[in-house]
Amino acid sequence: MFVKTNMTLLTAIGAILVSGVSQAETTLNVASAGSQNMVDYVKTYLAPKFEAAHPGVKINVVGTGPGDAGSHKILEKLSAQNKSGLKAWDIDVAVVHQKIGGEMVQQGLLSRYRNDINTGAMVTRDSARNALGTNVDGYVMPMFHSQTAIAYNSDLIPTPPKSYDELVQWVENNPKAFGYNGIKNGMSGVSFVTGWVYAYGSDADKLSTKPYQKGVQSQWDTAFEKLKVFNKNITFTPGNAGTLDMLNRGEIFMGPVWVDMFYSWKEQGKIPPSLKLTLLAPGMPGQPMYYVVPDKAANPELAREFIELATSPDIQAEGIVKRFNWYPGIDATHVKKHLDKQSWQKLFAEITPDDLSKYGKSFPIAPYFDDIKEGYERKVAN
Repeated sequence: MFVKTNMTLLTAIGAILVSGVSQAETTLNVASAGSQNMVDYVKTYLAPKFEAAHPGVKINVVGTGPGDAGSHKILEKLSAQNKSGLKAWDIDVAVVHQKIGGEMVQQGLLSRYRNDINTGAMVTRDSARNALGTNVDGYVMPMFHSQTAIAYNSDLIPTPPKSYDELVQWVENNPKAFGYNGIKNGMSGVSFVTGWVYAYGSDADKLSTKPYQKGVQSQWDTAFEKLKVFNKNITFTPGNAGTLDMLNRGEIFMGPVWVDMFYSWKEQGKIPPSLKLTLLAPGMPGQPMYYVVPDKAANPELAREFIELATSPDIQAEGIVKRFNWYPGIDATHVKKHLDKQSWQKLFAEITPDDLSKYGKSFPIAPYFDDIKEGYERKVAN
């Protein structure tokens, strides 16, 4: 039943990719994992711009669903075409999550293209070279970076903590004023716990870029003991939105949030202007979405041109920063001149590009990530 269901999904993806495009001279097939707003972004914003500059080319976009599962459907599709011996595959560009991008490189499913596009040299963050322990240098271009940070009420906290050490001291002095959701019901809390392990267990570089070493988790006992004590003085929230809700109602004064969600709520008036952001040293994790080109894409040159457009400074400014409050995939210094002062200040006044470069970390590779969550349940939550 599982195999039958997955084959049905793969067939459906293929059918959507080739449907309704027979009249175009050339069709560029784009498959995007992620939420519907990401699919709509490619379909209604990027595609018209690319088609206008490339007469006779039609962009055909299909969404494969949110989360790693959506990216995995693309991986399965490419893997099946690779095994079948097809000379040309029917996906030219794909948008995938960091973890699956690494798996695609490991399986030899991607083309190494980044050095062939003008925007390739504009990428500076480690996530363009490392995908949770896999060397993806040259095979991926970040579409954007999501990031977690600490939101705080600036009316009550004029000088927020700048590190996990300072946060621990602040919570001791202000019990129950800090809130997060543990590792349940939202990744903002998981990110906070991961950053805690980076601070007091093993550093981010070791856990996110080096091969897995069983037994490393035994070095985290002190970190988990410290976190258990910390948790006695905090307020647990019901999830990502729940943390923002409690900040808005004044039930807590500080807590971890997703930056794009934070600014979207702020624009909608769902949280007050007094709420601001800070990024704790030695760092908190986020993750990119990648643009990739399959190894046997039918239109590899057009695929590279499409990604070059999508990662150009003006498109990153208007499409990524202003529309979604995401951090750009390329270095923010290239984007700044394409943003009005208000848009730049909104996203970078509190957390600067330099802060992101120093303290924006990746999540750990899968086995370490599992160890962190298991260790939290066993040694902190109990």
